[in-house]
Parts: sequence; C-alpha cells; structure tokens
Amino acid sequence: MVYDYLTAVGYEDPLRVQQEAANSDLSCMVRFYSERPVNADQQERTLLKGVFSVRKGKTQLHKWAERQVMLCGTSLIVASVKDSLTGKMHILPLVGGKVEEVKRRQHCLMFSSAGPQAQTYFVNFDTLAEYQRWHRQASKVVSQTMSLVDLSCYSLEEVPEYLFYCQDVTHLNLRHNFMRLDVPGGLTNFNRFSQLRSLNLSHNGLCVFPESVCEIQGLTELYLSCNGFSAVPVQIQNLLSLQTLCLDGNRLASLPEELGSLGQLCCLGLSFNDFTQIPGVLERLCAVDKLSMAGNLLETLELSSIVSMTHIKSIDLRLNGLRHVFASGTLEPLKHLLQLDVRNNHLTSLDLSSISSLETLQCQRNQLNSLTLNLSTVNIYPVPNQLSHMDLSSNLLEYLPDWVCDSRKIEVLDVSHNLLSELPARLLCSMSLRKLLAGNNRLERLADLLDHVPLETLELQHNGLRELPQSLFCKALNLKYLNVSANALETIPPSSQSEESLSTLQELYLTGNNLNENCAALLVGHHNLRVLHMAYNQLLSFPASKLSKLEALEELNVSGNKLKSVPSTVSSCKRLHNLIAHSNQINVFPEVLGLPEIKLVDVSCNEQTEILLPESLPSTLQELDLTGNSSLMLEHKTLNLFSHISTLKLDQKPSATSGDVQAMSTLWDHGYAEMCGQRNKLCVSVLAVDRFGDSTEAAYGIFDGDRNEEVSRLLQCTMGDVLAEEIQHSSVDSVYMCNTFLTSHRKLGMAGQKLGASALLCYIHHESSEPGSYFSLTVANVGTCQAVLCRDGQPLALSKVFSLEQSAEEMERVKLAKAIITEDNKVSGVTCCSRLLGCSYLFPWVLPKPWVHTEPLCSQDEFLILGNKALFQKVSYHEAVSTVLAVRDPRAAAKKLCTLAQSYGCRDNVGAVVVALRIGEDSCTCDPPILIGESRGLLAQMPLPISVSPGDPATPSSSSGIASEFNSEMSASEVGSEAGSTASDEHPSSGPMVRPERRCSLHPTATLCNPGPLPGLGPGAHTALFQRQPSSATFSSNQSDNGLDSDDESPLEGVISNGSKLEVEVDIHCCAFQLRSNPPESPKDQDGRHDSRTSDYPSKARIQNSVVVSATNGCLLAVCGREISDLKKSPSTSSLFGKKLSNGSVVALEDSHNIIEVALEAPKKKSGYFAAPAQQDPEDQLIIPPSLEQDVREQLKGQSPVVPGPPLPSTPPSTRDSNWDQLHPPVPGLHHPTTLQQDVYDTAL
Repeated sequence: MVYDYLTAVGYEDPLRVQQEAANSDLSCMVRFYSERPVNADQQERTLLKGVFSVRKGKTQLHKWAERQVMLCGTSLIVASVKDSLTGKMHILPLVGGKVEEVKRRQHCLMFSSAGPQAQTYFVNFDTLAEYQRWHRQASKVVSQTMSLVDLSCYSLEEVPEYLFYCQDVTHLNLRHNFMRLDVPGGLTNFNRFSQLRSLNLSHNGLCVFPESVCEIQGLTELYLSCNGFSAVPVQIQNLLSLQTLCLDGNRLASLPEELGSLGQLCCLGLSFNDFTQIPGVLERLCAVDKLSMAGNLLETLELSSIVSMTHIKSIDLRLNGLRHVFASGTLEPLKHLLQLDVRNNHLTSLDLSSISSLETLQCQRNQLNSLTLNLSTVNIYPVPNQLSHMDLSSNLLEYLPDWVCDSRKIEVLDVSHNLLSELPARLLCSMSLRKLLAGNNRLERLADLLDHVPLETLELQHNGLRELPQSLFCKALNLKYLNVSANALETIPPSSQSEESLSTLQELYLTGNNLNENCAALLVGHHNLRVLHMAYNQLLSFPASKLSKLEALEELNVSGNKLKSVPSTVSSCKRLHNLIAHSNQINVFPEVLGLPEIKLVDVSCNEQTEILLPESLPSTLQELDLTGNSSLMLEHKTLNLFSHISTLKLDQKPSATSGDVQAMSTLWDHGYAEMCGQRNKLCVSVLAVDRFGDSTEAAYGIFDGDRNEEVSRLLQCTMGDVLAEEIQHSSVDSVYMCNTFLTSHRKLGMAGQKLGASALLCYIHHESSEPGSYFSLTVANVGTCQAVLCRDGQPLALSKVFSLEQSAEEMERVKLAKAIITEDNKVSGVTCCSRLLGCSYLFPWVLPKPWVHTEPLCSQDEFLILGNKALFQKVSYHEAVSTVLAVRDPRAAAKKLCTLAQSYGCRDNVGAVVVALRIGEDSCTCDPPILIGESRGLLAQMPLPISVSPGDPATPSSSSGIASEFNSEMSASEVGSEAGSTASDEHPSSGPMVRPERRCSLHPTATLCNPGPLPGLGPGAHTALFQRQPSSATFSSNQSDNGLDSDDESPLEGVISNGSKLEVEVDIHCCAFQLRSNPPESPKDQDGRHDSRTSDYPSKARIQNSVVVSATNGCLLAVCGREISDLKKSPSTSSLFGKKLSNGSVVALEDSHNIIEVALEAPKKKSGYFAAPAQQDPEDQLIIPPSLEQDVREQLKGQSPVVPGPPLPSTPPSTRDSNWDQLHPPVPGLHHPTTLQQDVYDTAL
C-alpha cells in the first residue's frame, strides 16, 4: 500500500521507493487517506473508559462503588455492575450540562446533565493524568450547543458500540473514514439513532449507496460525496424529511423517478458526476432553486429543457465541456433564471436573448486552449434590465455593445484584458454603475462626464491614455479608487473647479506615466487621500508645501524618480505607515522616524550618506531597507537605536580577503524583492545561492505560501540542502529535481498536512555531457510560481502553471479523481493549484510531483526572472522583460517589478528574483600550466589547491533574499571569529613542479572533487579550489550590552553590529575554503618548513593572528576525504542550527561553519539558534617568543591536538578516497596534501 502511494506521489525508481517507505516521516503524508483502518475502541479520542469509584446524586444517600464508566459521543455511560456490561446501563447526556471539579476529593469530577430533571454522577479517578484527560474531553461535550459527534478522519470501519447508547445524537460526522455495512458498529445499525438529523458519510469509499441509511426517516441532511457509487436506490423515497442531499463526486449518470417524491428537498448537489443531460426528475423537485451540475459531461444545453423548471433561479454548469447553448424554435423568455455560470467550457457562441431577467453572468475561459473566451460580440435581446454584475474579462472584445449601456441596474462591469479602443459615453454616465474595470485594453481617451455619476471604483491601468477628462473628479464625487498606472499621462485633472473640494478619493495610483512635480499642486484638494503611488514618473522634486496638506496619507510610493530628497514636511503626515522611495537619488534620510505610526521605510538604491535620528524611534517601525546605498556609514549609536526593528536590511561590506574572488569572472549575480502589500505578514520566501556547490553552479528559488508563512520558510531553509544531497545520488536532471521536491514535501512533516506552498527551483550547472553547451538551466516547479528567461530580448517561459484555471490537463486529472471543485475553482475549496508542496491531506487530487525542464544557456541569455503568482498576474512576461532590460541592475529591477505589480492593483504578497547572466566566451580566464622549477617564486603568489568532498550541502545565501539577523547579545568579536580572514601558511614543495592550471567557470575541470593529477605531478596532487566567504549568524554572548567588547575600539571591517537584530547581506555558501600563502623569505626557509612537515610534529604556527588561521587549516585537513562523513555524524555538525531571516524564517548554517566549531573545540552552545566561539582579543592571544618555542613544543607533546588530522605516514602508502573511486599513489618527492597539517596552539594556555 505504501509503495503504491509513493508511486502515485511521483517516485519512479523502485529502489528509491523502498528507501522512502522506510522513512518515519511518511506517516505525516499518508495518515488521511492511506492509513490502515483501526478499531474504534482503541482510540482515546472516540472513547474513554475505565473502572472507577462512582457515586450517584448530590446527597449522601448513595454510596461509592466501583463501576465501569465510559465517555462516548455526547453521554456518560455508567454500568450497573462492576466489570460487566451485561446489566443495566445508566446514560447521562452531557450536551448543555456541566462538568466540575470536586475540591474536597482528590481527582474527582462531577458530571451533570441539563434540564429540570438533571442527574449527577461523581467519578473519582486513580491518577492525575486520567483526571485531566476525562475533564478535557467532557468539557468539549458540555460546551456544544447541539448534540454533535465529530468522528471525521479517524480511520474508522465502524463506530464504537457505546455510541448507540447516546440517544440524543442529532448530528454525526463520519467523513474521511472507511465505514462498512455488515459490522456491529456499521451502517446497517444506524437506524438505532432515533434522533439523528444530519449524517455525513463523504469520502468513505463505499462504492455502493448505503440503503440502510434510507431507514433513518428523520434525516434532514445527507452527505454522500466522493464514494464512487453509480446508482441511487428507489428507497430514497423513504426520506420524506430530507432537505439537503449531496451526491457530488460520484459516478451517477441518472436519478430515479422516486426522488421526485421528496417535496422538502431544497438543495441537491450533482456536481462532478457523469450526467450527459439535465435529469428530468428535477422538474418535480419544486423546492430546489439551484441546479449544481458542474464537472459533468454535458456538451449541449438546450434552454427549452429548463423552461418548465420555473423554480430554478441559478444554474452552475462549469467544467462540462459545453460547446453549444441554444434555444430550439420559438422560446418564451426565461424570466425565472437570474444567475448563469458557464465558465471553463468550449463555447464559441452564446445566445442569451431568451434570458431577460439575468442578473449575473459568468462566462470566462471558454477557449481553454488559449485561456480566452472566443467571443467577438455578445448580443442580448431584449435588454436584461435586471443584470447587476457582468464579467467579460480576458476575452477578445473590440467594442462594447449598446445593450450594456442600456442595462438599468448594472453595478459592476469587468471588461479588463480585452481589445477595447474606446468606452461608450453612455456607459460612463450610467446612473447605476459603481465599479468599472477596464484595465489592459487599448483605450486612448475617455469621454467627458456630463453629469454627476455614482462611480466609486475606476481601473484604467495599462492603456494608452494621454489625458483624463477634466471633469472626472468634479462629476464623480463618489470616486474612492482610481488606477491609471502604465499610461502616457502628463498631467491629471484638478480635484475641483473651485477652491473648495468635495473629493472623496482615497486611493490614487499614477505609477508609470510622464508626470512631473507640477502635478503635486493638483493633489492637495484630495483631503481624504490615503494611498498615493507616483513611482517611475519624471519627478525631480515634490513641493514641500503640497505634501504637508496631505495629512490623511498612509502610504506614499515615489520610487523610480529623480528625487534628491523627500520634503521635511512629510512629518506633517501623522498617519503615514509606509514610505517607499527606492531607486532615486536621495542623499538625505527622510524625516519620518518621528512619525507615530510609521511601519516601513524603503530608501534602498539611493545615495544615502548619513542618517539623522531623533532621540527615540516609534515602536511601530518594523522594516527599514537601506541596501544599495554604497556611501552610507552607520555609527554604533545609530545601530543601537534600530535595535527594536524586526527587519533591518543593510549592504554587505567588501571583504579584504576576496581579491581573487572578485578577479574571477562573474557569470551571474542576483537581486530580489519581497513586499507584503496590504497583508500583515509576508508569505513569500526567496532562496538564492550564487555559488552553489562550486563556483560554476548556482541555485535560485521562490516559495509562495499564499496565506501561510510557515511552509514557505521551511522550504527556504531546507530545499537547498536537499538539492545538494540529491545531486550526489543522480546526475539526471529530471530525477534529482523531482526527488528534491518530493523529499522536501516529506520533510515538511506535520506542517505539510494541512498547509502548502507553490515552489520554483532553478539550478544552473555545467553540462559536461554536451560539449557545445557550457551551462544548462534546470527548472522545476509546482503551483503558480513562474520563471522567465530573457533570450535576445524576448521572454522564454521555463515553467508550467499548475492552476485549475490555466491547465486543462490538470483540470481533467482532478475531475477524473472526483475532486470537488468549488465555484472559485479551488480543490475542495482550499487551493486553486493541482500541484503543491504540502497539503498532503488533498492527495490524490493535489500532488507534489514537479514539472522539470532543462534549457541550455547561451551567450544570448541576458537574465532570468522568478516570480510568484501575484507578480505575473499583474505584470506580463513581455513587460517584465522590458522592465528589467531598462533597469539592468538586478536589485533595482526586482524592486521595480514588485512596485509595478502593487501599482496595478496587487494587494497580496509579491516576490521577484532577477538573475543577471553573463555567459559567453569573453568570460574565459583559463591559464596554461607553467613549470615552477624555473621560477620557484611563483609558488608564493598562488594558493595551493586542496580537494574536498562535495557532499556539504549548500545553504541559502543571506545576500540573496535571506537576511541575517543578530541577537542583541552578540559581540563584534564573535562576529569577527566568523567573518575573519582565512589566510593560510605557505605550502611549498621541493623539486620541479607544474603550477596548477587556473580554470574559469566556463571551462571547469572535469571532476569537482578530484580534477585529476596535474601534468608532471602525478595523481597525488589535487586542483580543486577552496574558497571561504564571510558568513553571518545569530550568536550569544554575555560580554557587553551594545554588541561590542569593551576593548574594541572600532567595528570589524565588513561586519556591522547594532546590539540587536541586524540584517547583513553576506554570501555564506561555500563548500571549501581558499588557502593563501605568503612569499617565503628564501628557498632555505622553504626547505626548512618542508622538512618539518615530514617530522613527528607540524611546523610552528605564526603568532597572534595565525592562531585562528592554523585552526582553519586544521579544519580543512579534517574535511578532506573520509573525515567529512565523520564530522557530519557529530552532534556539532548534525544538529539543526538556524539563522533568523528578515521574514522570520530560520535557515540552517552551512556545514563549513560547524566544521570550524569542531576544529576549534567550540564551547557548548548557550542560547539562540546556534553560537560560535568568540574571536580572541589580541591581548588574550598567546604570543610565543622564539626562544621559548622549543619548550612550548615539548609541553604540547602530551596533549591531544584540537583538530586531529589524518595520520602522517612515515612512508607514503597508496590511498583510495571513498569519494573519488580511484587510487591515488604517492608521488616521489611530493607529499600528500593531508600531510600539510600544522600545529594549533590552544589560546587558553
């Protein structure tokens, strides 16, 4: 059973299926549908029983006696004889009653029923645990307002026998079980529930309609969805009191005529069955007012068939494959039909002339192959005067017919995403229209308003408007929302024609026009304006006097202009919550930190140099973005003042040890942006690793939890590690990407049962199997996150949208699985996606198996865009590509994409990642090998390569969407120990030698771990390059309160500590460290050091700063070869440490950091997600005079080294690395790299 489940989820390899089946985490995925049924009496949640001391009544007339007691359903059941259930049973109904603690007796409860004839029982329990369990369960029962027993999702085959004693049960929920008929607690005995009114047996796999249910004549509600039966028995006529009958998700093709005798039936669910026509028995069901037949097999709807069904007010025929809706002959007007839903069909024409009273029409997505409705016109006669809501969006309409303007009661009209070039003047002057959505059309002008209109919402974004009617704000006095972004406006209408303005406008979106600062004077009349977006216009300044009059302003977005500053009068906007002013030329920090309600300030990508702060900051400030201000210098006093800010984003400071890294050709870099919109929490997370595995790989991802933030954060923390692990198991892109998603799905655990997230993962790697292609991009996704590649200036979609609205294939699969798709196109009303990570309880309808696609990269590929659903709903592929092409800088481009989405009306979380690609032959930096025997001095100028196993999983990069936040107890010296230099001692060797060939990212060596021996060196030399970059994390220290040790006079370069939470963009992803050598003094010194490495003890370490350096070298040696597997098993390296991100998530630290802790014998973690040893102050470090070196060496002989390296062989034996699968024989005259271990002095001496 488990094997079948794993195969259905997406695993294909039989061996991998066997491995996954043994995983304990699997229970979190299969418990809802694939768990083996259990006996109801074995579950505490359905039944509590035991032998306890019981006394009846409140008086002392009754004595205490040992009796069998059960708490089942809604009643307390007490046996009349001890340890026997054959005698009389005393039933005490608890609904509406009470349960109280008896204080004069230990572990005693008093149970009382409701009503004037209430009875009371005292039960004395033996243990505290039993007392608490019974008290908790009984309290739930007595708090109910009706006699409801909920046993859903219990894996039951029958109900407990004692439940039949609860004669007051009126509602019984048994959905998602495995109920049987012919067992003592099965469905055949349900007629014993004399008071039962509602029974839910959905999702029980019955396969046959349970005829015994028809004997419960008091039933008013019966739910039998998703049971797979194909016929309804004639005994259904016995349920004369039935009002609701839900038969959705079965295989019904017809209904019995006897169903027509149910005169009280008012709600009948027939969706997602196999009906090919509307059942005739519905004509007799006069109380049914809605025909729910979505997801059936109707291809033709003849309106004459529903003429006689005058009681039908609403018809739902979604997802039927309808091709024709017609009226045969002369048909009388259908005056009773008010609502018609024919979405997601195959209609090419629609004749609604016979429906004169239609109020709501939904006909979107009727040409499913292009996701548009193939209608060039809609002709309706006579005019539907009762029509109030009409949605014709996403079609090919070139003009609106006149009858739309003649509809007297139309209030909402959606004609967005069409080909309209003008709107009728009568439409704008309609006295009933309150909401007009006409965005994404071809409008160039609007007709003037001749009279006052009740219009409240007007969307005109993404058109070609050059001006707006001058009377717009004067005539539309009720207008509260106006969006005219992405047009060609150079000015806006005045708020009024007189000094006194009556404008009620609250939200105004003007992004992406040609407006200048002169427009500010036209805004002051909108006294109620709360939201103002003027991003990406031609503003050189914002008049201070005009801004001061917008006192009700809560959100101001002036990004992407040429502002030098934000006026100081912004302090007059006391209600301001959000100030977004990125991508300008602002050099003075806005005076908004004194506002009492400020929450977000974004001044990234500007020219900030300093920040002038008030004495105290408002406690409401939650996010401050200062990235992209290269000249900004922050003092420690300033950082301490920011201590309460939950998200502080700062730039990464350049590292002094990254010279060679910067010299290498950069093939890609990235920028990202996440905006929560009008939500209170951010549910979008980003994973971005520019150096994944080795320098020739990268990984980027975006995760959207829709309305939950937990799953997206978990995926952000774990998916990079899972990918690194799966790459080691398989080299086939479709295999390791698919397994990455499936493993991440399993690792969600309990969080993935009811919650889910869309996920997209991109992996850039060298494709060694294709010599003509340097790199390939492998993309995998589930849900609605999307990836677009810009090739030759044109968008190339790389992902597949797994949405029921956009994928006919997935819609058909879900329909065949008999899922219930609600009217908002969601599976069981939960999600619109057919594939997600998480939501395991929706299996088999929602699967975690991803779409995988590999695209070879070429020099014409300019950049990659990753975005969530909210981004690409508002910004098309072409607009996204053109936007990034115009900006170029990845960070500023990502910010602009999110800003545009919000300006186009997006209110949800929006996230974007832009990856700039620079792949071409001009990036090649390969050098030919050079003999060093002729010039030994060259050796001192290059790092000695040492190879390492690639098994270390990469973790998310803080410089790429993961913001590191420091604990307030962190000290700068601790950060210094993590971000310090990793320079190493020299590693020269005697004899002629070939310098390792420098390879660029375009032409890497064939093997990562063992690139092969160098010419003239033999197979013992390895050329894999190590590199370490500074990392940041959450540390704990008790040394000081301000984040610095008392002896520190200045902050460490590249690290800023504010004494609290601080975001530092630092790349912490590396699988190796880069060792550097200093030039030797002379060849004699080189020989001396060489000889010392062959002795029993390593050479002496350099004093002071080299103490840490030597420890790092020892760490490197411990990593090499088989040592990496042992380190991973140690508690220090296998424990899940974490790092808090800007959006609250926790990310595991890289293995390299854990290895450093092992090498340094780090002290036990104290607090926080993880801790690291503090860097020693110069005064505390051990300085060894040359005259005492020998004495110290003698004292250290008996001590164990801090980092035990591999044993130093006296004669170099042949070695075989488990990770390389090939022998490495020794080379005469050249020692194995593992013999380069140096002595590490313990600074505690």
